[in-house]
Amino acid sequence: MGLLEYIDKGGIIVYILIFLNIIGFTIIIWKFLTIPRKRAMVQRIRDKVDITNTKNLEIQIEYEVKRLESGLTYIKNIASVAPLLGLLGTVYGVYKSFEIITQKGLGDPTIFSSGISIALITTIAGLIVAIPHHIAYNHFISMLDSIELRAKKELIG
Repeated sequence: MGLLEYIDKGGIIVYILIFLNIIGFTIIIWKFLTIPRKRAMVQRIRDKVDITNTKNLEIQIEYEVKRLESGLTYIKNIASVAPLLGLLGTVYGVYKSFEIITQKGLGDPTIFSSGISIALITTIAGLIVAIPHHIAYNHFISMLDSIELRAKKELIG
């Protein structure tokens, strides 16, 4: 069975997960391209604010870090929602299996295997989407924390 057959068999939930994956990876690629360039944030803050005014300096550092954080909420939400969608597909697949058992009995175990395969496919898809988004989110947060600490250390002291 090919990948497209698995996707089709997983149904609407797998298509939703694919859509979320595309959105999430677009943001991840955007962040990988923009955050390293913004490590020059310290110099940019130096240019914008009078270094003798510590309060303005702290506010500017916080503002710049918040700007760098834009988009990360989407990555975090995708990492959180994807396994839940996989679980929803699992519950739906098991429900479908029990519904078929109720209608046709347990005489032939292959009659309810389609529901079980939906359950497994959606669970796998949910985890495949969630894991890299979770890793990327943690990586970016760690990166931004170190940028903020370096800026505060160099500019405020």
